[in-house]
Amino acid sequence: MCRANWASGYIQAEIVRQILEQAGYSVTDPSLIELGPSNAYTAMAEGTCDLWANSWYPGHFSWYANELTDGSIVGDHVEAVPGLFQDSGVQGFLVTKTWAEENNISSVDQVNRDPALYGALDTDGDGIGEILGCPESWTCDDIIENQIAFGNGTEPWDNLVETKADYDAMFAEMVNRVNAGEPGILYTWSPASYLTVLVPGDNVLWLSVETPLDDSNPLGKEGGESHAQGEGFTAFGPDMCTQPCQLGWEAADIQVSANTSVLDTNPFMRRLLPLVKPSILDISFLQVDQTDGDGSEAHVVDLATGWMADNADAVAGWITEAAGG
Repeated sequence: MCRANWASGYIQAEIVRQILEQAGYSVTDPSLIELGPSNAYTAMAEGTCDLWANSWYPGHFSWYANELTDGSIVGDHVEAVPGLFQDSGVQGFLVTKTWAEENNISSVDQVNRDPALYGALDTDGDGIGEILGCPESWTCDDIIENQIAFGNGTEPWDNLVETKADYDAMFAEMVNRVNAGEPGILYTWSPASYLTVLVPGDNVLWLSVETPLDDSNPLGKEGGESHAQGEGFTAFGPDMCTQPCQLGWEAADIQVSANTSVLDTNPFMRRLLPLVKPSILDISFLQVDQTDGDGSEAHVVDLATGWMADNADAVAGWITEAAGG
């Protein structure tokens, strides 16, 4: 088993590992193979690891088009497993609340049109405003690039560019800006403890876009049709989101992905994994505990073990149901 190279994915991976072990499987420590999605799907397709509990669909379907050395593609060997957290991965752009309110900012598109606004995000003097985005190979970095090229469908965000760097470093930069009341736009997601520091409605707002990205794949990225964001997410009110609220990202399905051959040869596992559905609130609270801890792998394991004890009846029920065929 492997896991994502972002800390907010560690606990769910460890919970899945412990459930599989309770069900009788011998599972390697997922922390030993920590990968971003660009490598994780290839690793599953090639058999380096059997499963990964950190998929964000539909965006991650873009990696299914990756070609392997034998001429096949990842999608020939890997599949998404239903279950885990459906429609739970809310994501989008945060903006410094004081800056947005002082300038009546309602959307990324407005920032792109106004030299004073995008100029306030220009930290290197090239005349282009910077959005703090994602590390390379996370998928969201490619989606943001396609969003910038797409804009509202007729007008690209040609006065904005994505900064790609270590996410925690970009997050710290955004926190510094927000605390100083300085302009900033940052991509983030939930569930994650990041939103306990940058709190929509308190010191930041979710920043709307005019039109969600469609499947036109304006930059021609491999698998980029899967970057489409459907109807987007619109459920936040004016206390949390600029209006009209349109995050430009649909709530993702956070799922397990697995090597198809492994599932085919383990029908019990194929039946069990879709039943594993921890509470998204439980995971969110555990992520806060993780952030407040010592950063060790032992702490991640302890948190997951505690969850297993607190939810022993549910876990036993999933295993029993899967065993029933």
